[in-house]
Amino acid sequence: MGDVTVLIGTTKGVFLLEGGARREGWKVSGPHCGGWPINHVIGDPETGRIWAGGGGDWCGAGVWRSDDGGESWTCSRMTQGMMDDWAANDPDFAAMIGWTEEPLPFGHDFSQVWSLHYAHGVLSAGTKPARLLQSHDGGETWAKVTGLSEHPSAESWQPGAAGLTLHTILSDPDDPARSWLGISAAGVFATEDGGATWDRRNRLSNAQACDDHDHPATPRDGEIGHCVHNMVLAPGGGERLYQQNHHGVWRSEDGGRSWEDITRGLPSTFGFPVRVHPRDPDTLWSFPLNGDMQGRFPPDAAAAVWRSRDAGATWQAMREGLPQEACFFTVLRQAMGGDNHDPAGVYFGTNSGSVFASLDEGETWQEIARHLPTVLAVEVLDRR
Repeated sequence: MGDVTVLIGTTKGVFLLEGGARREGWKVSGPHCGGWPINHVIGDPETGRIWAGGGGDWCGAGVWRSDDGGESWTCSRMTQGMMDDWAANDPDFAAMIGWTEEPLPFGHDFSQVWSLHYAHGVLSAGTKPARLLQSHDGGETWAKVTGLSEHPSAESWQPGAAGLTLHTILSDPDDPARSWLGISAAGVFATEDGGATWDRRNRLSNAQACDDHDHPATPRDGEIGHCVHNMVLAPGGGERLYQQNHHGVWRSEDGGRSWEDITRGLPSTFGFPVRVHPRDPDTLWSFPLNGDMQGRFPPDAAAAVWRSRDAGATWQAMREGLPQEACFFTVLRQAMGGDNHDPAGVYFGTNSGSVFASLDEGETWQEIARHLPTVLAVEVLDRR
């Protein structure tokens, strides 16, 4: 198998964890990307190119790119931030940061890039507020996918606690016309015509799933709830999707046209990330938290990654190597990644700055980095 690099997006830039082909002796480098807040980092296993998306009120939104394994980076800025307003009125500050009056392509249209996805030669980016952008030149220039922003339901979309964020982008590995999006809190959207039109897919497969719930984010009106936190496409060429919603974990066998509740057996309905095995569509991992209003830390302050080997029919807590007392960290929606080795590796980062790894599909865990800034995203560049 190829060399493994864990790609870590944080509130203070990108960090890279190098583990080599043996996934050991982890070495950290960073911060990269000028210390920008980075919401998502991805890599291309064929070329080794890395992209990092983020930004904020100060710097505006943009996507950073490295073509040399993180040694150097360039930024494609998309929108203006406060620093542009300062620089426009202060020549000394403008000179200090190398600012020019060249207009940015999207003005003040959005403040952050929240998600990235690369497939079929196209780099996609999701933003806050929710827009979908695409680049056909590796991230140098971008165009808005108007089929989504002009969706008939767009004016009714409501933000989640983190804002109206397009945080998940998935694509069919065999058909470039088919892809799925997760927007908090507008739900799941799918296209089968390359983004020209989008179908909103939040329907329950069983109306009885609405029973016995009183939380504001519970299923109602025949839908599972629009506050999707994270979503993955299972391998194998089918249409199976898994999602962690604000209230429960769900599975779809038909590309999101209907959803089954698979939360039973987990210690809570609340959490952020979900991860699926790179080869086995029945194996997935979740990181439940005690609740949205109870502190958002592991139940009983004891960390566990919960694994299912049967597509969510049953769940098992995987705790070995994870803190079992006084554990109050949070694992955010994009902060769980995985490699393609055999056995598959699973990695997650915490808001307390640690990164944990399991090299045996969740059986045991080790802390491979600590004292980083708040971890917002974890992905893996698994070089072929």
